[in-house]
Amino acid sequence: MSHAFVDEAQVLDELEQIRERKIRELMDQMSTPHIEKPIVVSDRNFDQTVKNYPFIVIDCWASWCAPCRAIAPMVEEMAKDYSGKVVFGKLNVDENPETTQRFGVMAIPTLLIMKGGKEVDRIVGVLPKSQLEAKVNAYA
Repeated sequence: MSHAFVDEAQVLDELEQIRERKIRELMDQMSTPHIEKPIVVSDRNFDQTVKNYPFIVIDCWASWCAPCRAIAPMVEEMAKDYSGKVVFGKLNVDENPETTQRFGVMAIPTLLIMKGGKEVDRIVGVLPKSQLEAKVNAYA
């Protein structure tokens, strides 16, 4: 009976290469797409949207809300600036009462910061862009 000589260092090196390749594949699957404008989020697509995007900030707003209109350009800018890192979405609270109620949104604008499908933080009201960015960067 002959015994094959196994180079342990070579086996470990090959295992490390396989591990690195698998990690790259998983990271590619989880990476945030380059979306430069806020996407429309609704009661119908909410769960699937937060599942599809590992890091999403959802702006809960209404057309009659002046503070919502004030924050909208900042959300648009941040969607472009953070493309590939964070996806931004917009949820009209008047048209989507189910999600609004589910998350207890009592004042608008409210930005829901969602990571891994779960709310990790929220911003209520209008803040300067630098403060919005600091809050988002804390989870990036």
